[in-house]
Amino acid sequence: MTNLTLALDAMGGDFGPRITVPATLQALRLYPFLHVIMVGDRSQIEPLLSHLESDILSRIELVHTTEVVKMCDRPVHALRNCKQSSMRLAIELVRDKKAQACLSAGNTGALMAISKVLLKTLPGIDRPALVSCLPAVNHKPVYLLDLGANVSCCSETLFQFAVMGSVLCEAVDKNPAPKVALLNVGIEEIKGNDQVQQAGQLLQQSPQLNYAGFIEGDAIYSGNVDVIVCDGFVGNITLKTSEGIARLLVHQLKKGLTQGFFVRLLAKLIAPRINSVLNQMNPDHYNGASLIGLRGIVVKSHGSADESAYLQAISLAVTEAQRRLPKMIEERLESILLDINN
Repeated sequence: MTNLTLALDAMGGDFGPRITVPATLQALRLYPFLHVIMVGDRSQIEPLLSHLESDILSRIELVHTTEVVKMCDRPVHALRNCKQSSMRLAIELVRDKKAQACLSAGNTGALMAISKVLLKTLPGIDRPALVSCLPAVNHKPVYLLDLGANVSCCSETLFQFAVMGSVLCEAVDKNPAPKVALLNVGIEEIKGNDQVQQAGQLLQQSPQLNYAGFIEGDAIYSGNVDVIVCDGFVGNITLKTSEGIARLLVHQLKKGLTQGFFVRLLAKLIAPRINSVLNQMNPDHYNGASLIGLRGIVVKSHGSADESAYLQAISLAVTEAQRRLPKMIEERLESILLDINN
C-alpha cells in the first residue's frame, strides 16, 4: 500500500503529548504504511519516544514549536497571533503537500478559522462543515453535520452540507446511495423555517442524492437514514445532548449492575456482552469529527479524548486520506450542480 503521511498537532487537547503520542505509536503499529509528522514541544515529546523499535522511530518526524493555541483563544486571535503554533504548523504541512491529512484535539473555532484560510474551500463550497457519526439501532453509523462550525446557515449552505455528507458516507462506509435527511421540527412539508424548507426543495431537485425528506430528533438513532443535515447551532446542541445522555445511561447501567449479590454474579457471567453494549454507547467510540469542504483533510478529536478515542480519530484521518475525500466531494458537487442547471 502507498505510504501515507499524517500531520499531528501533538500539543492539542486537554492532555497534549501524554495522549497524542502513545495513541500515535499504536497507529503506527496498526498501519505499517503510515508516517507521522508530530508538531509540538520536542522536550515533551522525545521522552515518550524512548526505547522505540527502529521501524516505528523511522516513520516519525518531529517539528519543534513551543507555541500552542489555547482552548480559550478566540479564532481571530489564533489566526492572527499564533503563526508558530502546533495547530497552524500542522495545517501548513497539509497545505504544502507534505502530509495528506491533519489531526488536532485543540480549539475547534481556531482549527476551523486557520484551516479555512490556509487550505481554502473546494469549488462550489461556501463554508466547511464539521461532521461526525453517531450510533444507530442497526449498528450503522449516522453522520450528523454541521456540529458547530456554522451556527446559522442559508438553504444553499445546507444543500452543500447534504452533498458533502453523502460523499463522506460513500467514501468511509462504501455506501453507494446514502439516505440524506434534514433535521426538522416535523416530517410534514409545511414544517420548519424558510431555510430548511428551501433546502428540502433543492434536495428534491437533485436526483443524484438519495433524499429522504425531513427527520425529527427522536428518529436520529433509528438507522432509517445515513446522513442528517442541520445548521451548526442545532447540530452542536444535538451532539452534546446525545453525549450527555449516553454517559448517563452508561453510569446508570454500571451502577445498577453493582447493587446486590445476585446482580453482581449475573453481571460477571454476561460481562463480555455488557462491555460490548457499553462500548457501543460510549461517545469516545465515535471520536473524530471531519472538517469537510476544504481542499485538504482536517480531523478534529475531542479535547478530552483518551488514547483509544484519539486512535479512532487517527483511523478516520487515514481512511479519508486513502479515499481522497476532498477530490470525491469536488467531483460529486460539480456533477450535481451540472444536473440542476440543466
